Amino acid sequence: MKLYTIGFTKKSASEFFDELLRPSGAKRVIDVRLRPSSQLAGFAKVSKSGGDFEFLLDRLCDMDYVHTPLLAPSDELFTSYRGGDITWDEYAERYLELLAVREVARVLDRALFADALLLCSEHTPERCHRRLAAEHLQRHWGDIEIIHL
Repeated sequence: MKLYTIGFTKKSASEFFDELLRPSGAKRVIDVRLRPSSQLAGFAKVSKSGGDFEFLLDRLCDMDYVHTPLLAPSDELFTSYRGGDITWDEYAERYLELLAVREVARVLDRALFADALLLCSEHTPERCHRRLAAEHLQRHWGDIEIIHL
């Protein structure tokens, strides 16, 4: 199974939808952000009643949208890292512990992730929880090819 990851920052809507998402072959966007409705989300902002992002995913890329808060960091963890109170290594360790406590590999439906794309805001995957989440699922489920867009 292929599992893609992408961050939307530092990308134009054209690059994001036309150059990266559409040709990827992914069928669904799994949003792993803590706050997908943040004003800072730009074209990737999600509204509670459905909105432009979901519309664009459907119309431009023929992709479904699912928000999966089980893969988002806790508010406390996110705030500690963004505020500089903990290092990336501490954040990564605590985030992986959180995924274990939440039992995400057991609770989440593996079929939902087939040819899906994990979305968050970070431009690159190196210091992003989407990479950690993908690798966690790969360790527990096996047979996952991770592709960072």
